[in-house]
Amino acid sequence: ELSVSLLAVIVIVCGLALVAVFLFLFWKLCWVPWRNKTISSNLAVLQSEAACNKENMADKLKDTGAISFLEAAVKISHTSPDIPAEVQLSMKDHIMRRTRIQRQTTEPASSTRHISFKRHLPRQMHVSSMDYGMDVPAVAEQPTSIGRIKPELYKQKSVDSEDTKKEAAKTCGKINFTLKYDYENETLTVRILRAFDLPAKDFCGSSDPYVKIYLLPDRKRKFQTRVHRKTLNPTFDESFHFPVPHEELASRKLHLSVFDFDRFSRHDMIGEVILENLFEVSDLSRETSIWKDIQYATTESVDLGEIMFSLCYLPTAGRLTLTVIKCRNLKAMDITGYSDPYVKVSLLCDGRRLKKKKTTIKKNTLNPTYNEAIIFDIPPENMDQVSLLISVMDYDRVGHNEIIGVCRVGVNAEGLGRDHWNEMLAYPRKPIAHWHPLVEV
Repeated sequence: ELSVSLLAVIVIVCGLALVAVFLFLFWKLCWVPWRNKTISSNLAVLQSEAACNKENMADKLKDTGAISFLEAAVKISHTSPDIPAEVQLSMKDHIMRRTRIQRQTTEPASSTRHISFKRHLPRQMHVSSMDYGMDVPAVAEQPTSIGRIKPELYKQKSVDSEDTKKEAAKTCGKINFTLKYDYENETLTVRILRAFDLPAKDFCGSSDPYVKIYLLPDRKRKFQTRVHRKTLNPTFDESFHFPVPHEELASRKLHLSVFDFDRFSRHDMIGEVILENLFEVSDLSRETSIWKDIQYATTESVDLGEIMFSLCYLPTAGRLTLTVIKCRNLKAMDITGYSDPYVKVSLLCDGRRLKKKKTTIKKNTLNPTYNEAIIFDIPPENMDQVSLLISVMDYDRVGHNEIIGVCRVGVNAEGLGRDHWNEMLAYPRKPIAHWHPLVEV
C-alpha cells in the first residue's frame, strides 16, 4: 500500500511538472512576441509625439505639462530597446508631414503690397532644407524670427550718431574776437584776434582759413580778413568798423563765418558764430575779449526766401509764358531790415544768355506780389536746348543792384527746376505753378 501511494504521488508531481513546462513554453512562444510588438508600437507613437513637441517647444515654453511629457518621452526613448529600421522610416515620414502642416498653419501670410519689397530681400530661411533630426534643441537657444526687432542695435546706432555729431561739433574749434562801441562816432569796432584748433580741410592735413563778418540784418556791408596759409591756429588781429546808431545795437546780430580758401574750387565753410545779443557780454563801452565755439555748418545759415511762378507752353504758337506771382521771406538787404526786390528772367541756350526781361520794383518789402507775365518765343524743336535763370534782385539807387537769390528751370536743371519744366511739357497750354527756394549764385 505504501508503494502504491508513493507511486501515485510521483505520477501527480510529474503531471504538474509537465503542465508547468507546457504553460512556460506557451508563454514563451506566444505572449512575449506579442508584448514586444506592442511595446515597439507604443514607442513609435511616443517618438512621433516627442518629435512634434520638440518642434513647437520654442513657442510653448509656458506649457509646463507639455515639457514634462516631452521629458518623459525622451527618457523612455533612451531606455527602450532598438527600434527596427522600417519603424524609424515611417516615424521620420510622419514627423516631416506633421512639421510641414504645422509651419504652413503658423507662418504669417504676407500682404500683396509687401511682395515686391520682399523680392529684394536675401533668402534668409529655406524651409525645405531644414534638418528634422531627433535631437532636442536647448530651451535657451530660441530661433530668431526674421521680423524681430533688436533694440540694442538701434540704441548703438543712435549712440554712434550722437557721438559723431558731438565729435564734429568739437572739431570746429574756437574763435577769439573783441567788441567796442564808439559813442561819439556811433561806430561798432569788431576786432578778430585769432582762431584755435580748426579742422583740417586740405589733403595735407591743414587749412587756409579766413573770416567773413556781418552785422545782421544788413548784408550789404561785409568785411573779410586776410587768408592765412596752411594753419589750424591762425592769428588775424584785424579790426573792422560798422557805423550803427546806439539805439539799433539791441536788434543787430554779429555773424562770423569761417571759411577755408580754395584756389581752384568753391571755398569750404568750416563753421559759424552768431552773437544775437551784443550787450550780453558787456556794455560795449570798453573793449571786451570774447571766446566762442565755432558751430559746424556747411553753408551760411541765411534763408534767402522763396519765389512762386507758373510756366505755360503753347506748342502750336511756340510761346513760353512765365508768370511771376510773388515772393516770401526774402533776405533783408538794407539797414532798415527790408529790400527793394524785383525779378529778372534770363533765357539761356548752351550757357549763353539770349534774352532777359524783368518785373517792376517793389519798395521796402520782403514779401512782394507781382502777378506779371514774361513771354519768350521758343520753337518746339529747341525746347530741350534752353533753360530759364530766375534771379531776385535788390534795387539800389546808389551803386549796383545786388542778387538776393536765384533758381533755375529747364531740362538740365536739378531737382524741382527740372520737375517743373517736365510737368509743363507734359501738360501743354496749362499753367503749372510751384514755389521754388532761392539759392546763392
